[in-house]
Amino acid sequence: MVIADDETNIRLGLRAMIERQYPERYEIAFAENGSEALSIIAAGGAHLLITDIRMPVMDGIELLEQLQHQPERPEVVILSGHDDFPYAQAAIRYQAKEYLLKPIVRSELFAVLERLEEELRQKDERASDAEGQRIVDKQTRLAQVLQRESIAESELRSLLLEADMGWLDGEYTVGILRPPAGTTEAPALFSRVEQWLGGQSDWARCSLREGEKIIAARDPALFSGMLEQLADHVQGRPCLALSSRATGMGQLRLAYSQARQASKYYLLYPDLESIEYDVVRNLNSRCPLPTEPIRKIANLIGMGRLPEIKRLLQQTLDIRFVSRCEIGYLMAISRLFNEEVFDRVFRTYGEESVEILRLYKKAGHIDNFDRFHDYYHHVEQLLERLDEYVARVRSVHAERKDMQRAVDYLHEHYREDVNMAVVSNYISLNYTYFSEAFKEFTGESFSVYLRKLRLNKAKELLAKTDLKVYEICELSGFESVKHFTRVFKESEGITPVEYRNRMLV
Repeated sequence: MVIADDETNIRLGLRAMIERQYPERYEIAFAENGSEALSIIAAGGAHLLITDIRMPVMDGIELLEQLQHQPERPEVVILSGHDDFPYAQAAIRYQAKEYLLKPIVRSELFAVLERLEEELRQKDERASDAEGQRIVDKQTRLAQVLQRESIAESELRSLLLEADMGWLDGEYTVGILRPPAGTTEAPALFSRVEQWLGGQSDWARCSLREGEKIIAARDPALFSGMLEQLADHVQGRPCLALSSRATGMGQLRLAYSQARQASKYYLLYPDLESIEYDVVRNLNSRCPLPTEPIRKIANLIGMGRLPEIKRLLQQTLDIRFVSRCEIGYLMAISRLFNEEVFDRVFRTYGEESVEILRLYKKAGHIDNFDRFHDYYHHVEQLLERLDEYVARVRSVHAERKDMQRAVDYLHEHYREDVNMAVVSNYISLNYTYFSEAFKEFTGESFSVYLRKLRLNKAKELLAKTDLKVYEICELSGFESVKHFTRVFKESEGITPVEYRNRMLV
């Protein structure tokens, strides 16, 4: 980076700001005017130029004009005073990327540098020279091979040989590199990896998922060397998962799946420098699932026994046991919690639980977490919220006043086309919860209670009126005489007409 300004304080101040924010990222050179800046750029090149407009000897506009004749031009940021706007317009014509008003605002400067760095990175990736195209071809071919679920070996060889990856006929390792959890420096990390890999031989890389790089390399020492390069430049520990040693192009997809499987174990072992498939493949694959503790947790939700729920959770997700099992064991536990606890609450208490859906969406899949304890605490928090919510819902309806309203509604509207959905909606309760609460309140299911109510009304009309059977059928809420007769006979053992005749004797 070249900083060109005739004021010493501005040059020093800019360097101090940049080096505090980005220690050791830039090699910074000073120039007091445009002529000095031009000489520095012509002699050794520069990626970025920050220049004032008004300078002696050669001002910023003339500097930009002269740079048009250079084979490699840096990205330019103009420093401008409020009254220099016409000059700034001229600078933009010479393809200056940005201009900043003095005094410089740190956040604006850093935002510009981040954007320009990203543009430079993308520019490097789009490079049209032969070497750049060869690397792009490698990425594309490697990605094509890894993404295809089935591919003939002849086609696989053709794709890889076209990208100059014949070294895959020998031994190699596949690794998956991820930045440290929670980092905001992933672009810088991957950029440094790209720079370091550029000096190595017999390797290829591609990306299939955001935030990770897949790297295949003939020499396994390349991976340890890469981690050493990153150690002094990245806060936190990058995650590197490695396959077994593979031989031949035909094993490439197998090696990738091994690295993918190994990468899942960072959830359990976040402090390891790298995780090898050869190590984790020997973990216990027959660990018994804790179905009984999870079933008990489901039954205890909303019962005011949160300490017992937490004790069972600790028993279920005991890291000392979980870490001895293969990762599928933890994934199966996650599915059990979803199906037996979380989904059960939503089925029973319905959309009134929507306030908790955000927590559920996160806890519902183990892949949403970088560390086991994050998953554990998220599940614990969700259980606390569900326990509180279910207890609150049960408390609200404890006196069952709503059930009495439902019964009263049935006695008023039994003649109509009434069903459980209509009544549960009338008292604003979830359909499934209403079904359970109604049975608890009346001792009978909704359908049985309604049928008995209608039959009692029908018997009363048969005994006390001269109405015809079809009229009584309609007044009692039955859909047809045939249906009325069948239900009546099932209940009483005789037909409605026989019942009336018996009552007249």
